[in-house]
This record gives sequence, C-alpha cells and structure tokens, in this order.
Amino acid sequence: MIALILFLVIFILILFGYPVAFTLGGVSIIFGLLTLGPDFLYFLPSRIMGVMSNSVLLAVPLFVYMGIMLEKSGLAESLLETMAMLFGRLKGGLAISVVIVGALLAASTGIVGATVITMGLISLPTMLKRNYSAELATGTIASSGTLGQIIPPSVVLVLLGSVLNVSVGDLFTAALVPGVLLVGLYMAYILIYARINPDQAPPIPASEIAAFKSENFLAKTIKAFVLPLLLIITVLGSIFAGIASPTEAAAVGALGATILTLVQKKFSITVLKEVMQGTTHLTSMVFLILLGATTFSLVFRGLGGDRYLTDLIIQADMSPHMFLAIVMFAVFIAGFFIDFIEIIFIIVPVVAPIFVSLDVNLIWIGVLLALNLQTSFLTPPFGFSLFYLKGVAPSSVTTAQLYRGIIPFVIIQMVFLFLVIFFPQIVLFLLSD
Repeated sequence: MIALILFLVIFILILFGYPVAFTLGGVSIIFGLLTLGPDFLYFLPSRIMGVMSNSVLLAVPLFVYMGIMLEKSGLAESLLETMAMLFGRLKGGLAISVVIVGALLAASTGIVGATVITMGLISLPTMLKRNYSAELATGTIASSGTLGQIIPPSVVLVLLGSVLNVSVGDLFTAALVPGVLLVGLYMAYILIYARINPDQAPPIPASEIAAFKSENFLAKTIKAFVLPLLLIITVLGSIFAGIASPTEAAAVGALGATILTLVQKKFSITVLKEVMQGTTHLTSMVFLILLGATTFSLVFRGLGGDRYLTDLIIQADMSPHMFLAIVMFAVFIAGFFIDFIEIIFIIVPVVAPIFVSLDVNLIWIGVLLALNLQTSFLTPPFGFSLFYLKGVAPSSVTTAQLYRGIIPFVIIQMVFLFLVIFFPQIVLFLLSD
C-alpha cells in the first residue's frame, strides 16, 4: 500500500506542474529513506550505472540528432512541393500528400515536434489559400506529424524496448505494418471527406501542375525522393536484415542526415551548433527523467508494489485482456495531462511485470502502448502536436478549429488500436518464423 501511495503522490505532484525528473527521484528517495532505511539506497548507484551502460539507449541521442539535422536540410519542403503536384489532381490530394510526407519524415526523423512545425509552416498556409477547411488542414498536419511515434525508427519504441526489456529491433519490425496501415486509414478518411465535401478539399488547378511538370520534373522528383528513401533504406534495412543493431543503424542515420544536409547545401557551422544544442537538450531531458524513473522503480519494487499489484490481479481472477483494457484506458487518460516520456517511465515499469506474469507477448504490448501514446500528442488540453501547430499557424486559425479538426483522427487511432488488440497478428506476423 505504501508503494501505491508513492505512485499516487508522484502522479499528483506531476499534474501540479513539478519537474518530472526531480519529482520521480526526490519523492522516491524520501519514501525509501523513511520506509526502507538508508542501507537500501546503496543499491541505487549500481542501478543507475546499469541504465547508463545500456548501449541500446545510445540510439536516443543519435536518432534525435538525425531528426533535427534532417529538419535543417530542407528535405520536407521539397518533398511536400513534389508530392502536392503528384496528387494535386485528386480532391483532397494536397492533404494526402501531407500524410505521405509525414510518413516519410517519420521514417527519416521520428521527431514529432520538428515534423509538425515544419509541415505547419510549409503546408498549412498553402492549404488554407487553396480553400481547404481549417479543420481538415490542421487535423491532417497534426496527426501526420505524430506518425514518428509508431513508424520506425522511433525514439518511443527505443524507450519502450528498454523499459520492457525486449529487442528494439523486434519492436521496429512489429511496428512497421501498423504504421503503414494507419497511414492508409488517414488517406482513406481524407478521400471520403473530400468526396462528401469537395469544396473544402479542392484539387490543384491543372495549369499549375502542368507548369511544375514542365520544369525539370523528373530531376526534381528524383532529388526529392531518392535521398530520403536511401536514408530510410539504409537505417531500417540494416536493422531488419540483421546487419546492424538499432544503435549502430542510428549512428549510420546520423551520418547520413549530415551528408544529406551537405548535398542540399544547407550545412554550416551554425546549423551544426543548433543541431548539437537541440540534441543535447532533448537527450538530457530524457535521461534525467530516466534516472528519476530508475530511482522510483527501485523503491517501488523494494516496497513490494509490483508483487502487491500482481497478487491483486491474480486474486481478482482478472483475464489478461481485462487487465490490458485497464492499462490502455489509464495510458489514454494520462495522455491528456502528461508527456509520453513520463508515461513510459512511470506507468510502464509498474505494469510490465504483471504482463510477464500473465504470459502476455511484450512486443505486442510495446506496439499497443506506442499506438496509445501517439494519441497523447493529439488530445487536449496538453496535446503537444496541437501546441506546436498553433504556434506556427496563421492567426485566422482558432484553437477550436484545431480541436475539431483532430477529433476524426483520434477516433481513427482508437479504432485501429482496438483492431490491433483483437487481431494481434497485425503486429506479430512479421516476427513469425
């Protein structure tokens, strides 16, 4: 019971806005000293060193570096321009091009904030100028920007792999099909919406498409697609083929992103400095929270919290699916108020041992959690994608339009989450021998 009180105190303090890393670590140490005594905390340095020596976590700063460097390369701008002209004749074609570019950037960067801001700056004014409804435009950009949560290489999957103690490469493989299917569902919704409301998702005039195609169309298309595709194939292909570990592939990706920025003639010492500062900032935040979470995990288990919860589930004769439903609901609600990193490091370590005792496939659980956490970027009041997009949107776009626009995409995500729960083979068939 003391362990559960510890969990609730930390959760409440985070909701009140106290810094996550220091709340996790500080409150846990106080509880540990009062209940377990100072001798128990002698285990903490070895636990922290165990985390810091985990080579898998080295992929986090490397993937972050790759994402921020690609943001500086101008890749998104050329991709969006080319895709818009390729799909321009379709009603809703501009929105579909945003979804596809969002998926390609997700597979190239995996950084949600960078993707949403970049696409918001480039495509939102264009979509509004072409008489797209503000709801469809903002909903498409915000939801497409979060695809980096589920489409590998994803920082979320790296962190989940570390916490669940499963292969990050297997998580990447398992998440590939769900990511592609989710992109397909977004596109299907846009096509249906455009067919019902053609005036709110009009095609690009044929004259503009013809003018674009008349000027080195093939060369522009190759330049826009070949470079990012080469990077994606190099990073993901080396992992799926078993040639490189996720950490090694992340290093290749970081180097590839730097080379791509050089090729695009956007590289400079200033850009490198900005990328390194951004990488250091994000990585420091993640690892500070991770150290706090390690302290919390040690004290929580020392107090017998994991055993208590496991016994409680067994005594309640709760089925694995019932427990999964409770966890998914808790993660979804938590996503309204706290960041995905906090959810991974607070909730997942508590429930993971119970899933192990219930003999549930942790790879499947990892993908389900990633899909669920993706909605945390889109759900008010603290959906970070909505904050990012509102920050770069024209003043004519209201917060109410943002919220209305995101609702259909959140519904699509939740329906798809249920499909993956009831049909686990969507996740697991690529892993089958």
